[in-house]
Amino acid sequence: MVDVGGVKIGGGNFAVIAGPCSVESEAQICEVAADVKASGAKLLRGGAFKPRTSPYSFQGMRGEGIKLLLEAKAKTGLPIVTEIMDISQLPLFDEVDLIQVGARNMQNFELLKELGHTRKPILLKRGLASTIEELLMSAEYIMAGGNSQVILCERGIRTFETCTRNTLDISAVPVLHELTHLPVIVDPSHACGIARLVEPMAMAAAACGANGVMIEVHNNPAKALCDGPQSLTPAQFDETVKKVKRVYAAATEQ
Repeated sequence: MVDVGGVKIGGGNFAVIAGPCSVESEAQICEVAADVKASGAKLLRGGAFKPRTSPYSFQGMRGEGIKLLLEAKAKTGLPIVTEIMDISQLPLFDEVDLIQVGARNMQNFELLKELGHTRKPILLKRGLASTIEELLMSAEYIMAGGNSQVILCERGIRTFETCTRNTLDISAVPVLHELTHLPVIVDPSHACGIARLVEPMAMAAAACGANGVMIEVHNNPAKALCDGPQSLTPAQFDETVKKVKRVYAAATEQ
């Protein structure tokens, strides 16, 4: 079980993490934070540093984005989750509750070593084409440095299939539970890349033993600067959380 700012993940606790792909403005992040909290989210996600395939795509608000996340945290009380891309950015993450290592950095070993020397919880996402063993070895890099607060995240892997953004390896959840004591969550938004598929995949995650889900929510997905097609509206998110909680309750009923 990992404690993130008072929110417990694992050990029989199921956590919903939600928020926009990227922080775009004070009004946007604070509005979404209030909406997802009202629907049952326990942590607020939002990208400040954005690794994008194209150098011409929106790269995030960087340090200013973290400041806005902290402002949303002050207003809602939600601990914040955001992605780090480089060791040099670490000083900006002093007040971040859960540091995310994205799929592209899963094998950035120097970064992982440095995060192992921190005492902050780390959310480690599976790489685009990484095996489960490789994911666990990356987690070992962090834990070998003395930081045992690691949460694993299945976010889909790259396969030959083109109907979805990635292929959600839902079987990875029970496999990881067999191989490690670490909490495991699922990110159905990046796995599918299509908003209408997020709900059934989040329900599947709850059914197969995940310790939480991370879902992208935007107050106006059509105008989002990043990943609008996979983002739920606050109303859609509210309905999804209700269904996911019912599935989790049924799956864990004794």
